[in-house]
Amino acid sequence: MTAHMPHAGRIGGRAGLSPLAWAVAAAALALAIAAPFLLYPVFLMKFLCFALFASAFNLLIGYAGLLSFGHAAFFGGAAYVTAHAVKVWGVTPEIGILLGTAAAGVLGLAIGFLAIRRHGIYFAMITLALSQMVYFVALQAPFTGGEDGIQAVPRGSLFGLIDLSRPLAMYFFVLAVTVGGFLLIRRIIHSPFGQVLKAIRENEPRAVSLGYRVERYKLAAFVMSAALSGLAGGTKALVFQLASLTDIQWQMSGEVVLMTLLGGMGTILGPAAGAFVVVSLQNFLAASAFPVTVLTGGIFILCVLLFRRGIVGEIGWRLGSRRAQADARRTRMKR
Repeated sequence: MTAHMPHAGRIGGRAGLSPLAWAVAAAALALAIAAPFLLYPVFLMKFLCFALFASAFNLLIGYAGLLSFGHAAFFGGAAYVTAHAVKVWGVTPEIGILLGTAAAGVLGLAIGFLAIRRHGIYFAMITLALSQMVYFVALQAPFTGGEDGIQAVPRGSLFGLIDLSRPLAMYFFVLAVTVGGFLLIRRIIHSPFGQVLKAIRENEPRAVSLGYRVERYKLAAFVMSAALSGLAGGTKALVFQLASLTDIQWQMSGEVVLMTLLGGMGTILGPAAGAFVVVSLQNFLAASAFPVTVLTGGIFILCVLLFRRGIVGEIGWRLGSRRAQADARRTRMKR
């Protein structure tokens, strides 16, 4: 195994950004800073939480090739832990979110340890079954509030200094958490560890033959994805001052799968784009009589038929194809 690790390091390397990527990132950051002055802050905060949740899920399915139907357990479980810690124990919001993230990571370790030995649909069904067990614990446990959930969760003061009850302060806190989560996910993807995950996804038997302990890498990816999902769930509990069964039921797991596939599995920005589409539909059609789930399903079917790689994935593929054709033409002209 040691003979092959340096090669993985060279592959992982330090992934630099092109000037165009830096320009896009700067424009996106400027837009995010200006957004709360143009749009409803709570809608934006919900989008940011689900963008982080979908990106955390994408780390597992898009780069490790593992489809989980139980990620709501980590998202909702962290929401409950954060809400309980902040409301009952009286901890500060940053400590509450860290406790929720840690709880999601521990839960991910337990579920991943049991599920990681199975493959394909068996892995997905085990994660779903264990997630449903967590759901019934949340339904029956006395400290979760049952069907009422944990309500009126105080946002508190960040580090005892910044009052998060103010919408703008809360928005920029959520933005900082989301950007930090995105940067961490990007670093994981472009690290030697991330390159091994991609190798396992593409050809697991070959990765095993090279000496990698595949199950350990999968388990590590599962725990990281669970913890980052918990970070999103704990933050959402503070945004809405509520932790409820909606956050932990199986429909939430299906929703994050939809967001990831809609935006583009295996891309950095794809899950965020998918989250924006789904959250926007839920927000702007909430007051109408039109069923949002029907429209969301129709868009997903349309995307599958026309954009097999997802919205961002298809755009990236087309741009890459045009660039390759331009390079080929330049090469022929030089000849």
